[in-house]
Amino acid sequence: MNFPRVALGAVAVWILSFGFGFLVHAVLLEEVYLQHMPMLRPQAQASAIMPVAYGFSLIGFLAFSYAYAKGYEGGNGLQEGLRFGVLVGIMLSTFGAIWEYMVWPASTRLLAAWLIDFIVEFAVYGMVVGLIYKPTGAAVRRVATI
Repeated sequence: MNFPRVALGAVAVWILSFGFGFLVHAVLLEEVYLQHMPMLRPQAQASAIMPVAYGFSLIGFLAFSYAYAKGYEGGNGLQEGLRFGVLVGIMLSTFGAIWEYMVWPASTRLLAAWLIDFIVEFAVYGMVVGLIYKPTGAAVRRVATI
């Protein structure tokens, strides 16, 4: 496994997530979130927690990139990354967003946005990691002989 490429992929999608998250949640879904203001944290509290959220998301992206590398089958990185990202997005949707919807009084519009966002966002992240990750020479030989 090429750990430097795993780390580089993780950091790349972590940085990408700042812009992607802002675009989706502060621009595209702004109106939807405004309708849910009573159930959301006040902006000051959310801003105070933001550095912790960014730190944990870096850990999550390291795990994401590592899992991609462990499952890498030697094919086109963009295609493998897309498949991997869609699968992760589906898992996050079905294990995360659905249960958040059950717990919090969110609208079905917000639920649909979360479901689509998880799948699309992680498909993009998977493609980026797929483009960055390159296995070491020994891993390439092992995959080629299988």
